[in-house]
Amino acid sequence: MSVAARAAPPDPHAALRADVLAGLAHRPQRLPSKYFYDARGSALFEAITRQPEYYLTRVERALLARHAGDIAAGVGPRARVVEYGSGSGLKTECLLGALPEPVAYTPVEISAAALDACVARLRLRFPRLPMLPLCADFTAPLALPHPATAAARTLAFFPGSTLGNFEDAEAVALLRAMAATVGEDGLALVGIDLVKDPAAIEAAYNDAAGVTAAFTLNLLARINRELGADFDLDGFAHRARYVAARERIQTHLVSRRAQAVRVAGRRFAFSAGQAILVEYSHKYRDARFAALAAAAGLEVAGAWGGEADGFGLRLLRRRRAAD
Repeated sequence: MSVAARAAPPDPHAALRADVLAGLAHRPQRLPSKYFYDARGSALFEAITRQPEYYLTRVERALLARHAGDIAAGVGPRARVVEYGSGSGLKTECLLGALPEPVAYTPVEISAAALDACVARLRLRFPRLPMLPLCADFTAPLALPHPATAAARTLAFFPGSTLGNFEDAEAVALLRAMAATVGEDGLALVGIDLVKDPAAIEAAYNDAAGVTAAFTLNLLARINRELGADFDLDGFAHRARYVAARERIQTHLVSRRAQAVRVAGRRFAFSAGQAILVEYSHKYRDARFAALAAAAGLEVAGAWGGEADGFGLRLLRRRRAAD
């Protein structure tokens, strides 16, 4: 009597392997920024947010604290909050504390370690609020857990200017998917970094302590660990420059010398100065952001923060038909 063959367990590194190999074969070379966030990467990013040059987190938290009441009034009672890329949840604490009678909180985070830490901390602050975490890549379709109490509406919370990491077509697709997730009466509160002095922007991605450089290079350390690659971390350098014509930071890992690297059994040669694109960080003007939202079928229903702040929070809803 034959014994049925058991299915092989899923390969936890399959997506990473496919994306890395495709990105290194691409010209110019690139690596997806979503893979920054393993346990060490998430910890390093939290350290970045505490650097004096990194204004984004500091300003956004101040805006949330200053305008929490107005934001809560715009959202209304009994909302289900779904946070895209929750990280530590520090900014979420201010939002949840202001909302009237929220029915559930679902942080969506690709890093299991960061997700667990976020939920553990927020459970202490909001012991009666159901926490329904989802460890997932928020750029893929989401199957959200259902709260026990019906929500009046769903609010997607997307802070940190993470939208700026996507090119325009990708940003529109993500906003469109977000609109589908929150439904007809849902809302999205999105953080956007605004165009400002290029020197201030560039400094935020090149802190003097070198934390951002360590964060970027950790991507290569992760590829070494999970894919058996042999990147020499001392052979690559972090480079982040503001490109005024595109109104964005472009971050690369630059080969310091001619060298060859093996990744998942494949060999990739690098010349001195050859760069791997790892992240865009777009900065927005309100007209451009409104156009992106409109392309996704959304419109701005509330705005907090502007040119004087250098950062903005924008509340989006479904576009309404013209009267």
